[in-house]
Order: sequence, then C-alpha cells, then structure tokens
Amino acid sequence: MRIADCGLRIGSSTVESAIHNPQSEIGGGVARVVAVFSGGGAKSLAHAGAWKALTEAGLTPSHLVGTSMGAVIAAACASGATYDEIVIAARSLSQRDVARVDLLALAQGAFASHLLQPAGLRRIIERFVPATRFDQLRIPLTVTTTDLDSGDLVLFGDVGAQHAAPLDNAAPLHDVLYASCALPLYFPPAVINGRRLADGGLRAVLALEVARRIPADLVVAVDVGPGFDEPPLPSSTVLSRLLPPRLIRAHGEAIRIMMAVQTELAIATWPKEAPRLVVIRAVAEREATFALGAGERFLKAGYDATTRALADTLNGCSPARS
Repeated sequence: MRIADCGLRIGSSTVESAIHNPQSEIGGGVARVVAVFSGGGAKSLAHAGAWKALTEAGLTPSHLVGTSMGAVIAAACASGATYDEIVIAARSLSQRDVARVDLLALAQGAFASHLLQPAGLRRIIERFVPATRFDQLRIPLTVTTTDLDSGDLVLFGDVGAQHAAPLDNAAPLHDVLYASCALPLYFPPAVINGRRLADGGLRAVLALEVARRIPADLVVAVDVGPGFDEPPLPSSTVLSRLLPPRLIRAHGEAIRIMMAVQTELAIATWPKEAPRLVVIRAVAEREATFALGAGERFLKAGYDATTRALADTLNGCSPARS
C-alpha cells in the first residue's frame, strides 16, 4: 500500500490530504465540521493552533474527536476555553510537571508498573480543561481509550452516530482524559467501570474510523503523532544524551512504528463515499513527547499548517498526487 495512492502531498514539514467527495462540496458552505486531534504528547499543543485557524476560517467544529493529549486540547476547546487561555496554560507547564519520576518505581526497577507519577498528568488536565463532566461541554466531544485486557477501542462522550465500540458519557471527564493519555510504561491505566483503560493511541492515534461515523460535511484531521516522515535525530545528539535510557527508547521506537502504520492505514482506508477529508501533518518530530519547551513552536506549526491546508480546501484545490 503506497501513501501516494491516498492523494497525499508530502512536504518538508506537513502532509496535507484532501480526498474529494462530490456529495460534500466545500464551496457551497460547510455546515458540519468534525475535527480530529491526534495523540502526540507535547506536540499536541499544535492542535490549539489548528483550532485558532479553523475558527478564523469560519469553520468552528460541530464535533471534536480526540486521542491522548489531543483529547485534552479538544476538551479544552469544547469547554469554551479561548486560544489565549490555552496558550497561558501551556506556558505555565514544565517538563517536571508531567514527567516527574515515581521514586517507588525506581526502587522497584523492572518490577515497576509505571515510571512517572500520575498526579502530574492529572494536574495538567485540570489546568487545561475547566469542565469536569461531558455534559458541561459546549461542543460534542468523543474521547478514545484502549481496554488493556480485551484490546477494545472504548469511546467516551458524544458520538452522534452508532459505533461498534462501547460508548460511555457518564464517567468523569478528567478520569477519561487521563485514561486516554496513560501510555503504558509511563503511566498506570485508569480503572473506569471495572475496565483497565489506557492511551487511546494504542488503537486509534488518529481516530478517523470514529470520525467517519459522525455526520459531517468536512473532516479535518490534525496529525502530530508518530510517522515515518519524522527525520532521525542527529547522531551526535543521540550519542550525547543520557536520557531516555535505552530500554525506554526501545519502547518508544516500537510504539512509533506501530502508531505510524496505524495512521497510514486509517488514511488509506477512508471511504470514497465518506465526507471530504483534510489531513494536516502539523508536526513531525521524534522523541518530542515531553518537549514542553517547544510549546510555542508547536502552537505556531499547528496554526500555520492548518491555515495553508484550509486555504487550499476552500479554494477548491486538492493536493496533487505524488
């Protein structure tokens, strides 16, 4: 399966896709926009920039679908937080806020269940998302999680269409967002309704399968997750860095490959009869999950890439196949 078969144009920093559907013309006005925010750790701040570009273009989403930290940013937007408020929250963060090592885990060594303190991640969620329940959100939101025992994709929130996966909107919003971000090795899973739930990116890092079941005229998917377009780190940088340890890097490399393949497949299998799809590759960087110091750059990348992609889409220009 070649990426080029999906109508993708690959640039130095973005991948944009517009799969044309004559039944869903953009020029006649877009009534329903579904935005999909991928997982990607700190890179997910690019979603706030994408949100700003969408609203400025008059394309405020009628539904949001989010995975991992992409779900946190989506929940912030759905709560009614402004772009400036999200930026203020982002600027207040440091790597120590979220990547604080659990000392007990260090003592347990290879027998530890996780490496980082979950309290830091929960504080970040509270800082970004003022709402605590799904029914407090101003825009419908669907959050992805993964059941570690069954492997099921478990959805929470508002869907607006029938899903094969279980759906629950009664669970506390912040607990669901924590579960969606709880990547194994780093954080322990959340237990919700008796199920051990972890990072939604294990099943749907860019949740297009979820989005295509939601009524829409246009689906805008912002991808900052792992991909094969990520340039390798400079060899000098890799050799000189003491962190992450080799075992953690090996885990990250395995996750990157798994999620990159998953995303390629999700794009490649987008049905021709589905709403028009625009995929925006806002950030493509390795080992940036906890790169909170690059937040300003990620915000700008999301805004710039989305502005360019929407200009092409609204002008009726589909990216050339390459």
